[in-house]
Amino acid sequence: MYRYLLFQIGHFLVNSLPLSVSYFLARTLCNCHYVLSVADRKYVTKNLKIICGEGADIPKLTREVFHNFGIYLVEFFRLKKMVADKFIEENVTFENVEVLKRVRDSGKGMIILTAHIGNWEYGGILLGKLGYPLTIIALAHQQHSVNTYFNQQRMMTGNRIVKINIAIRACTEVLKDRGQVAIAADRDFTNTGDVVEFLGRQSRLPKGAALFSLRLDVPIVASFLTREGNGKYRLSFEEPIYPTEAKKLTNKEDQVHFLMRTYLKRIEAKIRQYPSQWLMFREFALE
Repeated sequence: MYRYLLFQIGHFLVNSLPLSVSYFLARTLCNCHYVLSVADRKYVTKNLKIICGEGADIPKLTREVFHNFGIYLVEFFRLKKMVADKFIEENVTFENVEVLKRVRDSGKGMIILTAHIGNWEYGGILLGKLGYPLTIIALAHQQHSVNTYFNQQRMMTGNRIVKINIAIRACTEVLKDRGQVAIAADRDFTNTGDVVEFLGRQSRLPKGAALFSLRLDVPIVASFLTREGNGKYRLSFEEPIYPTEAKKLTNKEDQVHFLMRTYLKRIEAKIRQYPSQWLMFREFALE
């Protein structure tokens, strides 16, 4: 219950205080998080060294990751204000959004592929606002009340949340019915993924997007919501990835890995472009 109360307090403060004050408080708390959480700081630092290489200001980027996490939380509490038409018109740029209509007009469902970069939650809510409501595979929080709060926020524009244990059946039905399924492909929460190359290292990552695409012959559309400075956002959509080339391979595992590597390259490029917006507080590379 205490976690739910913290969320309720955070929601009240963020929506009652001036936005600049909310960001200041979030930044202060994240500075504490940076100092006190040795493990999180170590993992973020190690990840950034792999991503950015020599010459990058790793300590500065590491702090920025923690600060961006605070911004993400403030935005999560403010989502109802951020779906207002006026806010979207003034602050959000949509890039290559015509891809969605093209896929829908072709009679296909689609897998919206993303990563834990920028504010993926806001991106999903904006897709619902655009008329492409998502079925989202989400890992449940341990605290029921916290889980309820998160899902209420995510569903405000018509999105649907499905639990991991029923995800295969539910997502299959949605895709067959020409709907949209959202999958974050940069972290394996169930330890059932495959080991593939990612950001130059071996990493265990979920293969659900590849399996759905191959089995149901639906395209994968990579989409990312990134911050562009001065309170502005960019929701980008990349050209669809069809399973056609992967299906030319005879081995099923090779097909899956070919498709995974194809779409992971899209995620890699976005992470390298916005390294401090990748909110990954665990080591992504296998030892």
